[in-house]
Amino acid sequence: MAATLGRNHSSVSEFILVGFSTFPRHLLPAFFLLFLLMYLFTLLGNLLIMTTVWSERSLHTPMYLFLCALSTSEILYTLAITPRLLADLLSTRHTITWAACASQMFFSFTFGFTHSFLLTVMGYDRYVAICHPLRYNVLMSPRGCACLVAWSWVGGSVTGLVVTTAVFHLTFCGPNEIHHFLCHVPPLLKLACGTDVPAVAKGVGLVCIMALLGCCLLILLSYAFIVATILRIPSAEGRHKAFSTCASHLTVVIVHYGFASVVYLKPKGPQYLERDTLMAITYTVLTPFLSPIIFSLRNKELKTAMTKTFLRKLHPSSI
Repeated sequence: MAATLGRNHSSVSEFILVGFSTFPRHLLPAFFLLFLLMYLFTLLGNLLIMTTVWSERSLHTPMYLFLCALSTSEILYTLAITPRLLADLLSTRHTITWAACASQMFFSFTFGFTHSFLLTVMGYDRYVAICHPLRYNVLMSPRGCACLVAWSWVGGSVTGLVVTTAVFHLTFCGPNEIHHFLCHVPPLLKLACGTDVPAVAKGVGLVCIMALLGCCLLILLSYAFIVATILRIPSAEGRHKAFSTCASHLTVVIVHYGFASVVYLKPKGPQYLERDTLMAITYTVLTPFLSPIIFSLRNKELKTAMTKTFLRKLHPSSI
């Protein structure tokens, strides 16, 4: 049995996701219940945000259009990872086919990088709104916003395709145990054989670092200009009002890149397998779970609109 991609042939047709199988079995039902509740809350929270934005005409602005796109990317990102994770927690068979593994990697990278690109676009939106308010309607026109969202999705898709094609163009000679709960690049590269592995590892690492670091630097640059502009506002009330429009986005950015930094900069080794598994949960389950909470609680306009929408559904005649 062999799986192929291009001209290379692999002797491995399926992989085993080790994931949480190294943990005591009595803990797995608790993990399942916790991750299931977080997953359902992530889906419901993002769907509520999208429903609220589309139903409230006052929220039909570029900032909330980008928020809808961000919620969509988060839903799709969790769909690519969490259902498989939940199934494996209750199953004794943790195999995944070569094609399913490649698909999971492609979709997780596509939606993950789309999320990063959209956060960058939202930072640019806040920069234009605060630093160039008189030109906001021109710079953030409906067509311009649609192009920014479209290019974010294109960028995420291209990055996902490049990474997945590079990794699965390699030959996997065995063993076939992936020390992770999803098809992630580092553990898969450890299973590959051939002279191309070091070059692929460097190339994939360079693509990912350039994309994420580029997004991070653009966001930092946007906020450097935003802070400089806010500090020039004479009244404390004006400064508070300007900063409050950025608070939710800035908090999500800190959470997003904070967890990613901890995960990718931590020491690696076989003695860290269980810790690595738990740390990976922070950016695959915890970050998408926290995002709708942060946007809902830190954004007064959205919170008010969500309450109004929820009450309208419960008591149609009273609103």
